[in-house]
Amino acid sequence: MIDPRTNSARLLFVVSEDWYFISHRLPMARAARDAGFEIHVATRVGNAGAAIEAEGFILHPIPFARGRLSPLASLATIRALRGIYARVQPAVVHHVALQTSVLGLVASFDRPVPTVCALTGLGYLFTSSSVRARFAKVAARPALRLLLNRRGVTSLVQNGDDYAALTALGVNPSHIALIRGSGVDVNRLVPLPEPPDAVTIAFVGRLLEDKGIRTLVAAHRLLRANGSDLQLLIAGTTDPANPASVPEKEVAAWSKEPGIILLGHVDDISGLWQRAHLAVLPSRREGLPLSLLEAAACQRGMIASDVPGCREIVIHEKTGLLFPVDDAPALAKAIAKLAAAPDLRRRYAAAARTLAVENFSADVIGRNMLDLYRKMLSDCVDLP
Repeated sequence: MIDPRTNSARLLFVVSEDWYFISHRLPMARAARDAGFEIHVATRVGNAGAAIEAEGFILHPIPFARGRLSPLASLATIRALRGIYARVQPAVVHHVALQTSVLGLVASFDRPVPTVCALTGLGYLFTSSSVRARFAKVAARPALRLLLNRRGVTSLVQNGDDYAALTALGVNPSHIALIRGSGVDVNRLVPLPEPPDAVTIAFVGRLLEDKGIRTLVAAHRLLRANGSDLQLLIAGTTDPANPASVPEKEVAAWSKEPGIILLGHVDDISGLWQRAHLAVLPSRREGLPLSLLEAAACQRGMIASDVPGCREIVIHEKTGLLFPVDDAPALAKAIAKLAAAPDLRRRYAAAARTLAVENFSADVIGRNMLDLYRKMLSDCVDLP
C-alpha cells in the first residue's frame, strides 16, 4: 500500500517515442524525481534512450506502432505494457497522448492504479476533418467515455477548449484536470537580442497539414511576390506515422523557393531563435504548443492561428497576433505588420517572456503536476 503522505512511490510514464518524452515531459519527470518519486519510462527506444537513462530514470523498451490501427501491433503493445505494470507495480501511471492512453488503459483493466491520461491537443482523431477521422471519432466516442470515466483515471488537458471537448464527449468533470502546458525551462532559454539581419520568421514543429505549414508557405509566397525579402526558417521533419504528414517530395521542393530555409530537426532552440525575429504557428489545434512557449521564453513575438492551445500563449495584441485558421492572406498581413514595426514586435516579445515565466515555467508546471499526483494517490489508496 502506498502512503500518500510520502514521496516513496513509483511513477511510470508511458509514451510512444523516447524523443517526445525528452522534448515534452522531461520537466514533469524531473520535478517528480526531485520530490522523491522513482521514475520509470516505457517507450519505443530510439536515439533518446541514453538521455532518459542519464536522468536516472529506469527505461523499459516497448514495441509501439504510433499512428497505426493494426490489431496485431496494438496487441503486442498491450502485452508488453501488462508485463511492465506487473514488474514495476507503479503507484501512478502517466500516459502521454490519446492512442497511448487507450492502449495503456486496456492493458491495465485488471490492475487498477491511479492513472493520468494526457490528452494534449486531442490528436489527429479530433483535429482532422477527413471522412476517415470523422467516422473513427464517432466509433471511438463510447469507448473513450467508458475508459476515461473509469475509477482512478484522470484526463489531463492543457486548455479550456479541450476541457470542454472532453465534457461534451461525456467525460465526468471530476475525471479531468487542467494544467497549462508541459513546462518550459526559462533558466536555460533566456531573452535574446533580435538578430541585426533582415526580418526572419521561424516555424518549429512537425511538417503536418494540421500544423498549418502549407498555409505558412503560401503566406510567405504572397509576401515575396509583393517584393518582401522576408526569410522563412522551417525547423522540423515530416512524420510518416501521421496521416496529415506533408510528402517528402513537396517539402524538398520548398527548399528551392527563394527565402525558404529547411533546417530539419533542431536541438539547439536558443541557436534557432538567435537567427529569427518572429515565431509563427498556423496550427489547426494544439494542447499548448511547446514551440511557442520556447519562443516566448527566448523573448520573441509570435503569430498564430486563433485556435485552442495557440491562444493560451499568443494573447492578441499583447504577446503577438492571432489570425483566422487556414487564411494565408491574413497570415501574410500579420507577418508584414510585425516585420515593419520593430518596436511593437519587441513589446509583444517582452510580454511573451513575462507570461512564460509567470505561468508556463518548468517550476510552475512541475509543482502543479506534483500536486495532481499526490491528490490522486490520496484519493485512490483504497483501489482494489
